[in-house]
Amino acid sequence: MGEHCRVYRRRWVMLCLFALCSCANATHWIQYSIIANVCMYYYDVSALYINWTSMIYMAVYIPLVFPASWILERQGLRVSVILGAAMMCVGAWIKVWTAQPDQFALTFLGQLIVGVAQMFTLGVPARLAAIWFPQHQVSTACAIGVFGNQLGIAIGFLVPPAVVDDVKDKEVIGEQLHMLYFGMALAASIVLLLLVLLFEARPPLPPSMAQLIALKKAGEGEGGHYLSSIRQLLQNRDFSLLLVSFGLNIGVFYAYSTLLNQELVSFPEGFQHAGRVGLTLVVGGVIGSVVWGVVLDKTHMYKETTLGIYIMAVVGMLGYTFALYSQHLVLVYATSAFLGFFMNGYLTVGYEFGAELTFPHAETTTSGLLNAVGELCGMASVLGAGAMLEPYGSTFTNLALTVILAMGLVLSMPISKTKLRRLAASKVRPEENHLHIFQE
Repeated sequence: MGEHCRVYRRRWVMLCLFALCSCANATHWIQYSIIANVCMYYYDVSALYINWTSMIYMAVYIPLVFPASWILERQGLRVSVILGAAMMCVGAWIKVWTAQPDQFALTFLGQLIVGVAQMFTLGVPARLAAIWFPQHQVSTACAIGVFGNQLGIAIGFLVPPAVVDDVKDKEVIGEQLHMLYFGMALAASIVLLLLVLLFEARPPLPPSMAQLIALKKAGEGEGGHYLSSIRQLLQNRDFSLLLVSFGLNIGVFYAYSTLLNQELVSFPEGFQHAGRVGLTLVVGGVIGSVVWGVVLDKTHMYKETTLGIYIMAVVGMLGYTFALYSQHLVLVYATSAFLGFFMNGYLTVGYEFGAELTFPHAETTTSGLLNAVGELCGMASVLGAGAMLEPYGSTFTNLALTVILAMGLVLSMPISKTKLRRLAASKVRPEENHLHIFQE
């Protein structure tokens, strides 16, 4: 009797539920940094402390990504995603009680817990796409999963400056911060409830031959021990090059986002513009993620797409640097949208290219390593750029970030464009493996 593959309509429900969870978590990441001057005044702390509310997401990810990836791989999507959502709720509700000037340590604890929660969701998009979606939709599905995170960052840029005013009355700021914290905690709770009620770990039958082959090899122990799998991935030359180039790209994005308020605060109404410019960047990234996901599904030109995106990201970073130097806000907005479309849009391409280069290793492990290097580069970039900003100014700082992006482009060039292992597995004809494929 042959083995079966089936594509289920409810795959879109699972994807949307995950995107909501990722969105709810990502709203917390930049919420302090985008109103940095207000938080510094209200909590009476330096810019470095506020920068750490962003960097803590990166710092906790680096040592804990491997146990989190192990849980995701061994316990499945449902356990991992619900665990992340539950931790996010705990951290969000802690912050509700910290809208007082002497409670920065407690609000930082809440942010720390939400940052730890991110580990159980950040590496999910590529894994969820492979488990639930057929090969011709897997990159698009991954892009939509990434879209949730990008949408959350966009909300994090937009909402805090809209809710919290740039005033010198701490009582007013406290009331507004409480409103902000409460709204975000309520959203996290609703998402957790929906996940508990509706989210499933995997479909009864796999959606593609590539996934069926991966499940067979995992069942036969071909994937090896988790640590052995990581070691094999790090010995993969093409994937190692992708790791570093992906990390440099993410590092520049983190530095740009974290320091945006501090770079624009000198503009007229710069406090409000910082959030809107960040939103423009992320909206460009949301569009880019989906566009590049569709491009990959249609063309399977992973390396060519990677190089094209990277070249345009370098151009965009140079344009943004010039726009800030010229003090033209219209140019700042335009170059941010352009930069987001390419630099943020690269997330989907990086995840999917990594999965292709490393098949049949679990997408969980691949994404975990990519994100770990990204968080490490992000923390280094934020610290380095933050240290440069005050003494050397924004032009020098952003030129340094442009050089980092250019280094990532150079490292992407030697990656092979032919070793697309998952794509090759998906082209095995059903009759060769006695497989039957159904569309629900």
